[in-house]
Amino acid sequence: MTFDQQWIEYDFNPFILFNSSGKIVSLNTEAQYLLGVIEASAIYKIATTYASSSFGFKTTFLELEFGRFRFFGITVGYKDEEQIGIRLYQLPSFQFTKQKPDGQLVNVYTLIDLCISSNSIGSQTKYPKELDPTIPEIRLQTEWFIKLLNKIYLSMQGNMIITTRLFFRVGEYIKFEEEKYSLFSIEVSAENINRKYLAEIAHLAEENNLFVDIKEQRITINVPMIVK
Repeated sequence: MTFDQQWIEYDFNPFILFNSSGKIVSLNTEAQYLLGVIEASAIYKIATTYASSSFGFKTTFLELEFGRFRFFGITVGYKDEEQIGIRLYQLPSFQFTKQKPDGQLVNVYTLIDLCISSNSIGSQTKYPKELDPTIPEIRLQTEWFIKLLNKIYLSMQGNMIITTRLFFRVGEYIKFEEEKYSLFSIEVSAENINRKYLAEIAHLAEENNLFVDIKEQRITINVPMIVK
């Protein structure tokens, strides 16, 4: 591998080279993680949509979001009809600013059950669960994590159904001290969320050194698989 190829390989920004049929010719490491959350055909469509009308390179500033990946722009280039490349410029991520979570090794299923139990007392709300059974014990600040999860459930009080999902984020990772850790997510969803709790939820996630993703009908905590 040449020196310039190494630069591309270890670039923080995903790079993918396609042939004229949309098949991948080459890609760097970061692009491999990106393709864990979005189909290559979708990236190829973006490349062909924003390509220059003539041979050459074109940079476009636009916002894209795929899972944990958020981008503020792309460069698309081609010099013939055979290949087209795209580089996506990634927004600075929490993975480079947050400290590595510490705490005790805990069973996350037990913490989820504890929070559901305390929030369901005297309530008619149903709390269905969809839990991947293969998550090992992970390192968390138990007290802060329980506060965070309880606040999420509190923000959804009044709904008839509050669903909790626990699942691996395939192909995604977070980096602490140059070491990569796989991610799993705890997703809590309901028809309505009380927005007045969102600032406190974001603060509690920050205290946990975790990333929380807040959407219209769901709140997701992304947790690194730190098992030592």
